[in-house]
Amino acid sequence: MARNPKQTASEADGVSYRRARTWEIALSQMNNGSAMIFYTLVGLMSYVQNAGYGIAVAAAGIVLTVTRVFDGLIDPVLALIIERVTFPFGKLRFFMLGGWLIRSLAILMLFVWAPDTGLGAVFFIAIYLVYIVGSSMNDIAGQMTGPVLTNDPRQRPTVQVWSTVYAYFVPAIFSIVSTVVFLPRHGNRFTVEMLSETAITFVACSLVFQILACIGVTRIDKPENFAHLTDARAKADVSMRDMWNLLTKNGPFQRYLISGASDKLAQVVKSQAVIATLMWGILLGNMQLGSVLGLIAILPGIVFAIFGARYTGKYGSKAATVTWTWICLVLAVVLTVFCLSVDMGSILASLPLTIAFFLVYLLLNGASMVVTVASGTMRADVIDYELDRTGKYLPATVTATYNIVDQIISSLGATLALGAVALIGFTTAMPQPTDSPTTPILVMSLVLFFGLPILGWACTLVAMRGYKLTRTEMIDVQKRVAERKGSLASTELADVAV
Repeated sequence: MARNPKQTASEADGVSYRRARTWEIALSQMNNGSAMIFYTLVGLMSYVQNAGYGIAVAAAGIVLTVTRVFDGLIDPVLALIIERVTFPFGKLRFFMLGGWLIRSLAILMLFVWAPDTGLGAVFFIAIYLVYIVGSSMNDIAGQMTGPVLTNDPRQRPTVQVWSTVYAYFVPAIFSIVSTVVFLPRHGNRFTVEMLSETAITFVACSLVFQILACIGVTRIDKPENFAHLTDARAKADVSMRDMWNLLTKNGPFQRYLISGASDKLAQVVKSQAVIATLMWGILLGNMQLGSVLGLIAILPGIVFAIFGARYTGKYGSKAATVTWTWICLVLAVVLTVFCLSVDMGSILASLPLTIAFFLVYLLLNGASMVVTVASGTMRADVIDYELDRTGKYLPATVTATYNIVDQIISSLGATLALGAVALIGFTTAMPQPTDSPTTPILVMSLVLFFGLPILGWACTLVAMRGYKLTRTEMIDVQKRVAERKGSLASTELADVAV
């Protein structure tokens, strides 16, 4: 018997979805790869501050933290500019390349052209602020590519998979290049020459990623793909009022923010070096284990991301988020009970305990990857819902508003981690891997490493209870948007005929 061909999402849902080719998705998300290269360079920024501009180590950290406030302020301004500007060829490539050019020139100035010239902290801060402007411009435009490329619910999660692949592999590869290739050539010292050579190479590589990303969005980077659902004769400029309206009246976006913010705070705190020292160095007795396990977890994590994309495409972002958040929460509780039930110092000395710990930890990492994929799809759903709700297409505004919260949370992460460590006695000296494990260290480590994520996942589950953009509702949203676009097109044709 001949097999019946599988229905496409458009056929199954009765909606003519906009779809992208796989290679377009893969190339477009290379913008994230380019951003990750600069992210790796920013990780070396404190060395540039100290070696090239004479800024003290303590002051260097303060400078990088305070400038995050500027980052949060500039995002909404840039978002409004991006929303309001339209070129005959679109806008994505202009702002992606423009942002790349600004951030590249700033990096070359800071790492290559200006060190050891006598210019001090004021010059460094000024150029770093210029870098932030370029970075925000590029990132907002890059994050807009997914919602514009496709609104097919089965395909949208694939965008997040490719973005995640670049987010994991690119910084890992370029960090290795920095420490294995460039550092030994300069006597294993972070000298100005070493940093300069690294920056030139990284910027050149980022240009390749950026060009490929622009190729990936060429077909869809057209003015009609950014149009509002308003009469062409009506003025539909985007303003701060629209951003405020988004924050105060878009219920799904509010719940998406709560979910993302709670998870982000837990992630940022958990990733702090001082928490890694407590968990891997003091309690488990192997400081390098955390880094090794992080690299090992990449491949199974990508496998989970691919599975998560299919799951999200079939059941919707809300169902995927709720199901896999529950799985994350249960696995984290299991790990917490496991660590409280055994002597953590003996885990690596016992093969059964080691296997049990690693297996559950890798499963937890994989499950959280599915939540990440669903979260990326959820943002695209919120953008389309806002178009249906207000008639305005605001991908940059949604992205920038979320980024503001992300910046605030990220800046709080280090403060929360250091404050928690101070509570258990580390007020004048930082924890070292050679310190002896104590009960306060055990309790605080588990609270920060597993307890805070559990709290974040619980907040997500509460927020999702009132989140109404289910798989079925999003089909209805796309139908209403398509009907309104068709009606507007008919009206415009009638006007032309008259």
